Amino acid sequence: MNIHEHQAKDLLKEFEAPVSNGVVVFDAKEVEKKIESLTSDKLVVKAQIHAGGRGKAGGVKLVDRSKIKTETEKMFGKTLVTHQTGPEGKKVKRVYIQEAYDIEKELYLSCLIDRGSSKIAFISSTEGGIDIESVAKKNPEKILTTKVDLKKNLSAEEIEKIIKIFSLEDNQKKDAIKLLSAMYNILIQKDASLIEINPLVITKQKKLICLDAKMNFDDNAMYRRPEILKLRDLNEEENTEIEASKFGLAYIKLDGSIGCMVNGAGLAMATMDIIKLYGQEPANFLDVGGGASKEQVSAAFKLILSDKKVKGILINIFGGIMRCDVLAEGVVEAAKETNIKVPLVVRLAGTNFEKGKEILEKSGLKILSASDLNDAANKIVGEIK
Repeated sequence: MNIHEHQAKDLLKEFEAPVSNGVVVFDAKEVEKKIESLTSDKLVVKAQIHAGGRGKAGGVKLVDRSKIKTETEKMFGKTLVTHQTGPEGKKVKRVYIQEAYDIEKELYLSCLIDRGSSKIAFISSTEGGIDIESVAKKNPEKILTTKVDLKKNLSAEEIEKIIKIFSLEDNQKKDAIKLLSAMYNILIQKDASLIEINPLVITKQKKLICLDAKMNFDDNAMYRRPEILKLRDLNEEENTEIEASKFGLAYIKLDGSIGCMVNGAGLAMATMDIIKLYGQEPANFLDVGGGASKEQVSAAFKLILSDKKVKGILINIFGGIMRCDVLAEGVVEAAKETNIKVPLVVRLAGTNFEKGKEILEKSGLKILSASDLNDAANKIVGEIK
C-alpha cells in the first residue's frame, strides 16, 4: 500500500526526523489560512499523487507567496502524466505546500526489505533528485548499499557506514542519525516495505532536510496497522483493484490481452511468464489464494472480464488446499452470469481436479481444457490470434 508524500512526512516527523515545513490542502479555498504557519516568502506547490516524475509533468511549482492561491487553484484537478501513471495520468485531488529552501546539495537515501538476504538494505547516493534507476545505470559507483540484520536499533558503526558517502559535517550527522533511526523504526514498527527520501538535501545554511518522501507498506500486515490503513487513498487506486480487495483477492491490472486467474503468487508469475514466452502479454496478475470460495472465484472472473482489453482468459489452478471442483463451480456461475464471449482455457491439477473437469464439461460452455501449463498457454494464444 502506498501513501502520499505529506503523510510520509508526518510519519517521519512523528519519529523525530528532520523534515521540510509544509501543509496539505484539500481545497484551494483553504490555502491562505493553511499557509499562515509557513514563514518563507517562496513556497513550493506539490501535487499529491502516487507516482514519481511529478516535477517533469508540471506537478511541482516554485512560486512567490503572493501567487500561491492562483497556482494552487491551477494545480487542483490537473491530470499529470508521468512514466509511472501510464498514458491516462492521474488527477490531482490534494496539494502539499512547503517552504522553499536554498539547496546546496541533493542526496538520496532509502531503506527496504531485502528478501534475498533476509536483511534490511539502506541505499545511499550523492546523486539525489533523480531516479535511482538512472544513477544505477549511468553511475553505479555513486551508490552505496549497506545491509543490516534485524534488531532493536542500528549500531553507530552501521550508521557511519550508511552515511559515509555523504561526507557530512558534525551537526548534519546528528540529523542524519535521527533520520536513519526514524526510517529504521518505521520500517519495523509500521510494517513498511520501502522508505525513500529523494531528495535529502543539505541547505546553504548547512541543514539536513527531507525534501521529499515516499513510503510503501506491506498489504498483508495492514490488519494489524489500522493507523496506516486509514491513510489509504482510494482515489489513487484502480477501481478493479479496490473491488478485488473487498473479496480478499490479489489483483493488479496490466496492459496485455490475456486475463489470468491463478492460485498462488509463484504460479501466477510463472503463468504470466509463459504467456509472454508464447508471444502475448498478460492483462493482469490475479492470485485467488489457496482457499478461495466459490464467491471469490466468481468475483475474480468478473474482475478479469471488466477489462475491455481482455481477448481471452487462462485459468491455471493447482488444487492443494483449494479444491478444483469449487473453482469450477465459481467459473461456471460467473461465465453464465456475464455471458462470456472470449475464449477460455482451463488447466486444473490437484485436489478434485477430475470433479472440476466434469463440472466444466457439463456446463454447456465453450471451455478448452489443457493438460499442462505449456498446453494451456499454447491454446489461449492460438485462440486469440
